[in-house]
Amino acid sequence: MSDPTRTYLDFERPIAELDSKIEELEAILARNGEDAPDAADEIAKLRQKSADQLKALYSKLDAWRKTMVARHPERPHLKDYIAGLVTEFEALAGDRRFGEDHAIVGGTGRLRGRPVVVIGHEKGNDTQSRLKHNFGMARPEGYRKAIRLMDLAERFDLPVVTLVDTAGAYPGLGAEERGQAEAIARSTERCLTLGTPLISVITGEGGSGGAVALASANTVLMLEHSVYSVISPEGCASILWRDGARARDAAMAMKITPEDLMAVKIIDTIIPEPVGGAHRDRSGTIAQVGDALEAALSNLDGLDAGEIKRRRRDRFLQIGRSLLES
Repeated sequence: MSDPTRTYLDFERPIAELDSKIEELEAILARNGEDAPDAADEIAKLRQKSADQLKALYSKLDAWRKTMVARHPERPHLKDYIAGLVTEFEALAGDRRFGEDHAIVGGTGRLRGRPVVVIGHEKGNDTQSRLKHNFGMARPEGYRKAIRLMDLAERFDLPVVTLVDTAGAYPGLGAEERGQAEAIARSTERCLTLGTPLISVITGEGGSGGAVALASANTVLMLEHSVYSVISPEGCASILWRDGARARDAAMAMKITPEDLMAVKIIDTIIPEPVGGAHRDRSGTIAQVGDALEAALSNLDGLDAGEIKRRRRDRFLQIGRSLLES
């Protein structure tokens, strides 16, 4: 059966039209049964055509289309990954200074049996939850909560897994008054000084300092159709050309795709997505992320705190060398 509730992106319009025809024929077949013998054959042909077109489209996504896929509202979010990969999860709230920030969720649990601290951005999946989680845009107290959880992880010698999906830190007046820039800098610093393994996954948007504050890790993984950038394409276009409508031009110039970032060693591994994006097979995507996290954590087993910090430091120095050489 086709899914009538699926949200299609603009460039997927030909797929949407085919799926709409399939839905109509399925309704005719359900009503008429044996009186519509040709409907089943036509449905099969259309399904194959839809699958072929989808594969062709996603085999050559440019940076702007990848940005659109990364922002797809039906992609798995942090709570989906926690539900699919982490058992005995205990959420820990508050920064012990100001209050709770629902844009960043974190706590302890077992990632496929391994004790870990999990921290990440949660965007929400409907109007009410998106407002609650502020669309994944954290305030200072969110980053201070992340620091507190990393302190906890180091105290109990637990690896940290961060799942990054944010357009950027919240730019509101209250956030700035409470020290947004300082909180981001402190969180980034804590990532770099952490004495236990830190693995980060860019699952959707990796936006600016809001992402770096959780992703300054030993190993950075990135889903195939996610993006990682110093500013949103719209923000870049507004600064360079004073025209947010040129976001596509900015995305193409900024080198924000996994392939671009892998070339300069900013990320370490690209996690494949199902044809059509993570939202078309959420459980399969979550399992792929779990496999990649297990492998990355296993690579750091047995290392002492000094070696973990040294490797993380060397990783970021190598990024600088790669950028100078490129």
